[in-house]
Amino acid sequence: MLPLAALMDVGGKLIDKLIPDPEAKARAQAELVKMQQDGELAKMANETDLYKTEQNNLTDRLKADMGSDSWLSKNIRPMTLIFILVAYSTFAMMSAFDLETNQAYVELLGQWGMLIMSFYFGGRTLEKIMEKKK
Repeated sequence: MLPLAALMDVGGKLIDKLIPDPEAKARAQAELVKMQQDGELAKMANETDLYKTEQNNLTDRLKADMGSDSWLSKNIRPMTLIFILVAYSTFAMMSAFDLETNQAYVELLGQWGMLIMSFYFGGRTLEKIMEKKK
């Protein structure tokens, strides 16, 4: 877990770089100190640690899947992504040609697609960022 002093230091540097107005900068720094006193920074640091643990568990799960001898366990996630994208594209084309589509299915497939895409691309991006920090 990051110590609170390190979080305050990072927060202060971000405020200095992102907020040019001295008055707004002073308000932001006061808010940062208030967050520290209220325990919000400790809560944020704890949530960050939980997220890192979750991502590490996810990476371990993927490594186990890829190390498996089963073709299905290696390919179920990519096949799911392909299915969701094809189904969503099919509904989009039906909608484009004014064919009756149930909006609830389109929204559900869109949400699933965002979830799966963030799993594939967002998770890997986070891994690369963490590798660069080390």
